[in-house]
Amino acid sequence: MDSIHKFLNIILPFVALVLVVLLLPPFLLVKLFNRTRRCLYAENVSGKVVLITGASSGIGEHLAYEYARRGACLALVARRENRLREVADKAMQLGSPDVIVIRADVSKVDDCKQFMDTAVNHFGKLDHLVNNAGITQISMFEESAQFSNPATVMNINFWGAVYSTHFAVPHLKKTKGRIIVIASVAGWFPIPKLSFYNASKSALISFYETLRAEFGTDIGITIVTPGLIESEMTRSVMRSKVQMDFVPAESTEGCARSIVNKACRGEGYVTEPSWARVWFLLRACFPELVDWCSHLLLVCMQKKSKKNE
Repeated sequence: MDSIHKFLNIILPFVALVLVVLLLPPFLLVKLFNRTRRCLYAENVSGKVVLITGASSGIGEHLAYEYARRGACLALVARRENRLREVADKAMQLGSPDVIVIRADVSKVDDCKQFMDTAVNHFGKLDHLVNNAGITQISMFEESAQFSNPATVMNINFWGAVYSTHFAVPHLKKTKGRIIVIASVAGWFPIPKLSFYNASKSALISFYETLRAEFGTDIGITIVTPGLIESEMTRSVMRSKVQMDFVPAESTEGCARSIVNKACRGEGYVTEPSWARVWFLLRACFPELVDWCSHLLLVCMQKKSKKNE
């Protein structure tokens, strides 16, 4: 048995390289054709029903506005009901024909079932589920004295999306709908001080890639990996504690517009800003370099923290 593995270790990399050289050109042509076709026949969401979690601020809020401009009906979910109502009022002004507000905590299974039932009972269907709700915790792993906070990060960022998806699947299959999940570049780029946040986003990416294989064409899945986006989270937490002032942040409005555009075109992956994809390429080709850059980033953070003290 060991001899078989030794043989495969030698021959398979060579075979894979040959296949890449032979198949890459036609693959790129097919991909270009499909992208052109999707641009010409993008989904029209006017009158369709979109449920957005974490819609009270940040990317979720501006996704609500972008869908509203396109005439979609909205079910907005978050824990801050007063803030949700403000978002709902603006969405109505922007063109949404009907908006409902549902106060819920996605980390609770019963809440997820309740808001899904409420939305479907009100509108009669569901076309898009946007799993956007998320929080972060910023600290060095060795400084985490208790694990209750990290558990909350995973419960909201990962399990909240899983629960929502579970209850949405029967309705999305009826409409040949789509799931849009907001992960992060942190899911594949190791940003220091964000170990639990990174892990939750990495879990999202892996989970929804698996669901894509399971659902096939029954339900479309768009995995979004935003970089640094100018939002409530980046202003209040990321900028102050992770101190990434040197990284340019994309506007929340531009990010939301791009997400909806590409989701309606049926894109499987969206990275905003698109230049952040270079880090994925570097991670795949030069993992040691990425590890070194991440540690250097941590050193720079620590030096800046000491200067500010």
